[in-house]
Amino acid sequence: MARKKKVLITGSSGLIGGIVARGLGHKYDMSGVDIRPSEHIPTHIADMRDFAAIQPAFEGIDSVVDLAALIQVESTWEQVYGNNIPATYNAFEAARQAGVKRIVFASSNHAAGMWEFDEPYRSIVAGDYKGLNPKMLRRVTVDMPIRPDSPYGIGKAFGEATGRFYSEKHGISVLCMRIGTVNKEGKPMTIRQFATILSHRDLVHQVERCLEAPESVRFGIVYGVSKNTWRFWDIEGARKLIGYEPQDDMERWR
Repeated sequence: MARKKKVLITGSSGLIGGIVARGLGHKYDMSGVDIRPSEHIPTHIADMRDFAAIQPAFEGIDSVVDLAALIQVESTWEQVYGNNIPATYNAFEAARQAGVKRIVFASSNHAAGMWEFDEPYRSIVAGDYKGLNPKMLRRVTVDMPIRPDSPYGIGKAFGEATGRFYSEKHGISVLCMRIGTVNKEGKPMTIRQFATILSHRDLVHQVERCLEAPESVRFGIVYGVSKNTWRFWDIEGARKLIGYEPQDDMERWR
């Protein structure tokens, strides 16, 4: 029987960490690192800002899913600089020193969130679909310029750049997921979320596809959003790069 791949989740006690652990715990030998115990997987208790403290969690790990961050979009630059930036860097460096082969970095749509202030995306976010055909939309792709909308988005853009560096300099395979909206309910709670939700099922599927992507995929960025009729982020790139095939469309909740 083949050995299960060892996967470490940083920030494992959070909402997304729990969803991923529940969804993929049967397939991988999963563990976590966080300042609080995780509900579903063994957890190494440490602060991601403390490099020496987190290092033992990375020993013997095949792949890392890096979720550790303050997740509030309203976070100040001081909070991002003091927490998210060092936590992200430490995850990549600890992975490098431990010989990890792949890192799945939880980036965010907010790394390019200023696109939402341009038409037609502004109207879609407001729920004003008059005159728009969802089949004819020019969707935002990962090839378009990054446009952070907040200090939080700047921190995620930093993570993507860090991933590129560790891929090209140190040979680690890195995939960055620009995650849309993930909430506890798994369904739209605002008008914007009819476009931006990434369902729990599709989230688990995309993380799995990132973990299982061929070794020849050295670096990539993909948008993490469900198959929503009014999505304005591209998923064709994710389909081609990692075989992402989302199942859920938020129109079912209209």
